Amino acid sequence: MSFESPKEIERKILAILKVLSNLQKPAGSVIIAKELKIMGVDLSERAIRYHLKLTDERGFTRLVTERDGRVITDKGRREIERAMVNDKVGFAISRIERLSFLSNFDFEKRAGNVPVNISFFPEEKFLAALKAMEEIFEKGYCVSTLVAFARGGQFIGNLLVPSGMMGLGTICSIITNGALLKAGVPMDSRFGGIMQMVNERPIRFTEIIHYNGSSLDPSEIFIKAGMTTVTAAATTGNGEILANFREIPAICQPVAVKVIEGLKQAGFSGVLSFGDTSAPVCEIAVDLNKIGIVLVGGLNPVAAAAEQGFPSIIHSMSTVVDYNVLVSYKEVMKRFDLRERLSVYD
Repeated sequence: MSFESPKEIERKILAILKVLSNLQKPAGSVIIAKELKIMGVDLSERAIRYHLKLTDERGFTRLVTERDGRVITDKGRREIERAMVNDKVGFAISRIERLSFLSNFDFEKRAGNVPVNISFFPEEKFLAALKAMEEIFEKGYCVSTLVAFARGGQFIGNLLVPSGMMGLGTICSIITNGALLKAGVPMDSRFGGIMQMVNERPIRFTEIIHYNGSSLDPSEIFIKAGMTTVTAAATTGNGEILANFREIPAICQPVAVKVIEGLKQAGFSGVLSFGDTSAPVCEIAVDLNKIGIVLVGGLNPVAAAAEQGFPSIIHSMSTVVDYNVLVSYKEVMKRFDLRERLSVYD
């Protein structure tokens, strides 16, 4: 390993730390190697063990047992946050590409993995936060009314819900990327932004952040900055919601229309605007022989909750879950409303 440059060693260590951070449970070299490969990093188990010794020495990781493997420490998480800026730039687009590949939902068979954004809420405020999201789900300012949820100590995909918290998985707009990719249609994810809605119609983007120049999901940034008025958009038809801009080759239009309709029939919609060849969409110029598509942001329900005083810990574009674990948000509300009335878990 002595032939490796210091910069290359740091990159590999950072990749390993990211895997352990995402897993949130002990993992050995076999599991880490598998996760790294999905991220596009090819490291042998022997090389991973070598780098884990370095992370142990620096206090970034801790050995649980020889059988279970290692976990990331608080110091290791801080190291990820302080990672080199050049390594962080473009991370958002990397996550989109990764989840597009992992999303293999078949709308005809109603089977497969779907991408989700995970948000953690304090357990005692979870039902109230859901009620704050209700109007958003009802008005369709979401990708789907189907959600995943889990209590503290349980997993949603590969994310562990912290003790004392509830985890909510809202469907990510990347499900459209994945379905189109599966159908042979390439999709260029250009940016996430704030969409102005007037009389329930999308008018224009008022703010945008390009994916290939951001280390964070733009939706997270806009939510934390308090830049949305999703609740107003749902109740009055006028407001600013989260949305994303994509492009596809014009020649693929017939296939894309069929896929989008198939997803809609399966309960996954969220297309705000579908443009014409080379024509601007919501005041955004489109490349020659391309079609612009505006997708509703999957975190709009969470944004509405934040607007009403229910902040959350957001892990956007974080993982995939099996379609069979999804339930209607109404069912989740019903279960937790009953739990509160009985003061016990169902």
